[in-house]
Amino acid sequence: MIGREESLDYHEGERPGKIEVRSIKPCLTAREMRLAYLPGASWACEAIAADPDAAFRYTSRGNLLGVITNGSAVPGLGNVGPLAAKPMQEGLALLFKRLADIDVFDLEIDAQDPDLFVETVRQLEPGFGGIVLKDIRAPEGLRIYERLCTSLHIPVFHENLQSSAVVAAAALSNALDLVDKRVAEVRVVVCGAATVGIGCLRLLRRLGVRQENLLVYDINGPLISDRDDLTDDQRAFARNSAPATLAEGIKGADVFLGASVGGVLTQEMVRSMARFPIVFALATPMPEIEYEAARASRRDVIVATSLALYPNAILDQLSFPYVMRGALDAHATRITEEMLMAAAGALAELGREEVVDEVSRAYGYEHFSFGPEYLLPKPIDPRILLRESSAVARTAVEQGVARQPLDVEAYQESLIVRIGTGREMMRRLIVKARREHPRVVLPDGAHATILRAASILADEGIARPILLGNEATIRSSFEELGLEAAGIGIVDPDRSTRRDAYAEQYFQMRRRHGAMKTTAVSRMRQADYFGAMMLRSGDAEMMISGYAAHYADSLRMILRVIGTAPGVRRISTHYMVLRRRDVYFLADCGVNIDPTAEDLAEIALLTAGSARTLGVEPRVAMLSFSNFGSVDHPFTRKVRRATEIVKQRAPELVVDGEMQLETALASEIREQYFPFCDLKTDANVLIFPDLQSGNLAMHLLHRMGDAVVVGPVLMGTRLPAHLVQYNSTVEDLVNLAATGIVLAAPPQGSPTESAPRLSVASV
Repeated sequence: MIGREESLDYHEGERPGKIEVRSIKPCLTAREMRLAYLPGASWACEAIAADPDAAFRYTSRGNLLGVITNGSAVPGLGNVGPLAAKPMQEGLALLFKRLADIDVFDLEIDAQDPDLFVETVRQLEPGFGGIVLKDIRAPEGLRIYERLCTSLHIPVFHENLQSSAVVAAAALSNALDLVDKRVAEVRVVVCGAATVGIGCLRLLRRLGVRQENLLVYDINGPLISDRDDLTDDQRAFARNSAPATLAEGIKGADVFLGASVGGVLTQEMVRSMARFPIVFALATPMPEIEYEAARASRRDVIVATSLALYPNAILDQLSFPYVMRGALDAHATRITEEMLMAAAGALAELGREEVVDEVSRAYGYEHFSFGPEYLLPKPIDPRILLRESSAVARTAVEQGVARQPLDVEAYQESLIVRIGTGREMMRRLIVKARREHPRVVLPDGAHATILRAASILADEGIARPILLGNEATIRSSFEELGLEAAGIGIVDPDRSTRRDAYAEQYFQMRRRHGAMKTTAVSRMRQADYFGAMMLRSGDAEMMISGYAAHYADSLRMILRVIGTAPGVRRISTHYMVLRRRDVYFLADCGVNIDPTAEDLAEIALLTAGSARTLGVEPRVAMLSFSNFGSVDHPFTRKVRRATEIVKQRAPELVVDGEMQLETALASEIREQYFPFCDLKTDANVLIFPDLQSGNLAMHLLHRMGDAVVVGPVLMGTRLPAHLVQYNSTVEDLVNLAATGIVLAAPPQGSPTESAPRLSVASV
């Protein structure tokens, strides 16, 4: 679980907060500054004054949301006020950018009075393409939402009211199809009549559930017309009479939808429902009934919760980014219930379709198909953005609330370009790593960075970390850092019952390479050697070392204990560079100082293989300071020869060289000057001619580029072992671990090697 100190450290970091504003136009020279401000901006102002819609052309308004709250209903905290609500606001802003490339200004308004709040937001309208309301207490929040919808000419979305409702409507539509029940005939019981519950009720009715078949409960009992404590929104769903308790009302019901608190639904209640019941328990952080308990109550039940670790997760993130993406791109004046239902319909349709290989691969080739445990697409499905946003935008046009015409095919192409590949890569790798969940030994176990990384790996289910070091010291460090040690093994090499056996194994391996018995015993007291022997002996599936040592020393240890894989000449490395829309692989940037042509060819083939394993089709550029023989020099001849070797060994691989970096990444240069080049699309695997050029380029990119750099990833080792550098961050370690796990996973359909497995305790 995420702890308080870990969360505070994340929010503070090197730079407080989670979001920033960046320039998207050059503004370095005096001329560019004049273009950006005065006198340049005055012409754009004139154009907008003459035609207000020109603001979408000349400003960022069309991709800018105002996410607004007064902090009166922050989840789990209540009315903490606007300032304390800011971290939640920034988090939502981050998700909008991450999932749908929407820019956000979060606004925390110190106004508990609805009239003042509405007037403040109304005056902010010119600056935004849309407004998102969040965490405003009921019933005031609903009144604010309705008044803003009628007074503003931009779309207004109430995150609490509409996000879960869209996803629940999609899931229910598919669940009813599975059990062959007509929506107009099912009897639905809803528990919870605050903002989320009201939002779900509205879309249930829009889905086709009849008013007389809806039975709603809140903390005070059933919503019946003679209650004097109901709001107008609740009264719209009140009945003349109803059973007094939820246990009585749910008997014979087809559907239960919870938007209340944990534990209010029992197994007995589920067993009292009609045949093939549908149970959506959406309360957070604890659902009305736990997933396992609901499934255990009866065989024919279909269950969904709002928890991501279980099937059929009703997650807000499946709706709000994509609804607003479509509304913004259509320049919509408002969001209608038809637009919300279009989003739900797109989600439901995706849930019934065959899962794309990209998603299946990320989940370890698990077979997903429409059924009781697969009602909705997985959050990493790249089609969600395309389908849902397109459906929303198209419906806005059809309903006459869009100011922008829409070519659906061209619009979907623009969405593909907008979201790109790089930003989703790491998320997919982490999902797949969870399916493997191997034991990963970390020799530098007492360092704070290693401890934090191990905590994340265990908590996220990516791996089962094993820390090496003094147990008392490590546990004390966990306490000082406020971290949980659950799921993390600790092994002290000095006290291990396996140390003597490892020493004997090491001596047998290295006795003809200068190692004596005393050397072997001494090295087993060193955590990195001990960890390598754990890996070699099958007591761990992967090792990440080197955090507190020189890279060359750690590499020497890997060569001595692990060695190279059969058929591999030399160990090498690559880095994976994740940019906003692209993924690149850079090699060799960490090991081979002056590789031969044969070495370069092997590095290229190994890196291309890694790219394929990670889900990227490689396009390889063999880099040099010259283009295709323009300079005849031993350096260029080496790269030329390496290219020939790669083409001979892998004729199906797209590869060419020698070429300059700019040529590899600029299609216009290749088309104009080198039309014969085999790279018809820009390269994504860049093979550097020597360590100096590769290492400098990688570090320059890491420090100055807008990219996430994962690595160094060791290639060609007999067993999965990787080395980090001493300035690595927690994020670096976690990303390297996830990537290494995916690379080490056996190919789909191949049997895994049977190695003796020992518990951490036995080590």
